[in-house]
Amino acid sequence: MAIIHGIKVNEINTGARAVAAASTAIIGLVATASDADVTTFPVNTPVPVTNVTAAIAKAGAAGTLAKALDAIADQCSPIVVVVRVETGVDAEATETNTKAGVAKLLQAESTLGIRPRILGAPGLDTAEVINDLVTVAQKLRGFAYAAASGDDLTEVTDFAGDFGQRELMLIWPEFTDWTGSAVARALGLRAKIDSETGWHKTLSNMPINGVTGIATPVDFDLLGGASSAGLLNDKNVTTLIRANGFRFWGNRTMASEPLFAFESVVRTAQVLMDEIANGLLWAIDKPITASLVKDIVETVNGRFRTLVSQGRIVGARCWFDADANPAASLAAGSITIDYEYTACAPAEAILLNQRITDKFYASIADQLG
Repeated sequence: MAIIHGIKVNEINTGARAVAAASTAIIGLVATASDADVTTFPVNTPVPVTNVTAAIAKAGAAGTLAKALDAIADQCSPIVVVVRVETGVDAEATETNTKAGVAKLLQAESTLGIRPRILGAPGLDTAEVINDLVTVAQKLRGFAYAAASGDDLTEVTDFAGDFGQRELMLIWPEFTDWTGSAVARALGLRAKIDSETGWHKTLSNMPINGVTGIATPVDFDLLGGASSAGLLNDKNVTTLIRANGFRFWGNRTMASEPLFAFESVVRTAQVLMDEIANGLLWAIDKPITASLVKDIVETVNGRFRTLVSQGRIVGARCWFDADANPAASLAAGSITIDYEYTACAPAEAILLNQRITDKFYASIADQLG
């Protein structure tokens, strides 16, 4: 070995890494607009909108695009990936065009560098379109918001019975301004909540901007009595109520799996998948050593500690299970890491025990001095 006369620096790249937060407040919007500016909104092409209010001027007046952007802008000014589709010669043709537009949302990440997570096609969401929205949402680890079809409670609950996916929230009825308004405002409000509060808060019981009325009145009882709102929620349909303003009322997804009944739980699972996977990119192809395993586990636990301190999850832990990692698997280049978490459930029901008693009369003399 040659003699070193001076200083040699060994760079040590071990230890836990920071895990970046996932961007969840990005909307994927499919809409029609026959008179939109074709340069700003080319047909069947995902385009980014970073200033929603300014984009409305380029969206034309026909179709659903301008109205959807306006409804979103009433809530906040998020990034929106827009896919404009052509209005067909009939409803069937428009549905076919919309389904093709929904599929185009999958291209956004590769062409624009952003992944839409909050998906919808306000005013165009037939049952077939909803199924495609859910399929795309599953691939993007996103969430779809859509209108439940029907003129009354029976028709709506029958319609809801055709879905069982955890990536979907159905909404009924509609606001009075236009068909698609409720879903468009749900997209905007979801992005607002993600930005200001977090993905762990559901859409329910938050004031909605820009609304003047509900097309089909829904009776509602805050004290839990029988009501149309309660019936809809029992069938996992989010409804609209008027209580100190207009609000969405309902926390439920269409999941057939009870573990993912709440919107907040589904979105927590999605965020953890993305954040942890992306946060461990640095570890791929490094030599498998005890130090590497320790760094992976500590990286994940470090992110969990941050999320717990932010109130975004109740608790979580990551660990290395020796039994799940036999020598042969490690030698073959495969490491298994386990983690568990508890998502924040919404306070959907608050039970109050009210009792009547005469015991407080015992101090009335003291109160009189």
